[in-house]
Amino acid sequence: TTTPSTTFQHYFKQINLSMASAAVEHFLKEDEEVKGFSFENCRRNAFLAKQGAEMPKARKTGTTICGVIFNEGVVLGADTRATGGSIVCDLNCEKIHYIADNVYCCGAGTAADTEFTTKMISSKMELLKLRTGREGRVISALRMLKQYLFRYQGHISAALVLGGVDVNGPALYTVYPHGSTDKLPYVTMGSGSLAAMSVFEDGFKMGMNEEEAKNLVFHAIRAGIVNDLGSGSNVDITVIRKGNVEVFRPYQVVCKKSERAGDYTFPVGTTVVTSSTEMVPFSALTVTDEEVMEIS
Repeated sequence: TTTPSTTFQHYFKQINLSMASAAVEHFLKEDEEVKGFSFENCRRNAFLAKQGAEMPKARKTGTTICGVIFNEGVVLGADTRATGGSIVCDLNCEKIHYIADNVYCCGAGTAADTEFTTKMISSKMELLKLRTGREGRVISALRMLKQYLFRYQGHISAALVLGGVDVNGPALYTVYPHGSTDKLPYVTMGSGSLAAMSVFEDGFKMGMNEEEAKNLVFHAIRAGIVNDLGSGSNVDITVIRKGNVEVFRPYQVVCKKSERAGDYTFPVGTTVVTSSTEMVPFSALTVTDEEVMEIS
């Protein structure tokens, strides 16, 4: 004898088996049909473009920043050009930000995001120093940065190079906008990072002295300035040692502003005036009608 419950269980078991076998057959059939490259997304994008949808554009940080570890500390470098699209907005933008007396940070991305983020972490590092009564560590600033950026899932456009010297010696990190980090002896970030990295790969060696590290960072930033339209103007360098920091702003001017080739002032009357409008001063106006409205 069988009860109704066992009958239903058997029925549903058969249905599940048939559904599973149908799904497997459908998957195998699709797998057999798809060969070569798939252009489904290309057709989708072309269709959306015809409907008037604007395709997303690639984001560019428009910056070259880098850092390298030498035998006594860390050297950080950055260019000084700030851009808004294809327009150069600032020729002497400061991209190496103060975090603590022994920690500095280079910022690439949206200028407002990097400025606000580094100032906030600098404030937190000072509070940590006052609470513990000891010098902050580079890893503490790194932890604060990565947790803050991860919380916003990349919507804060701040790509950072963090460097400093603490009780554990010199340390250098990269912090990506999504919160992921790397610890390396030499790092680059920004749209000119590939050109800068090529210089690092060619010239880096372990145990460099300070002058060698400064020269290497200068040539790396210069490579980014020359090969990337979003980077330009000057090279800023910050040297962090145990107990002191030295800031070179600028370390060297790479893109000098050219002088005008001719005189572009024109005498009065060069342009023919076809019509004119007489300007009436505000004091000469008279009030003809006045109405007072009560706002509740």
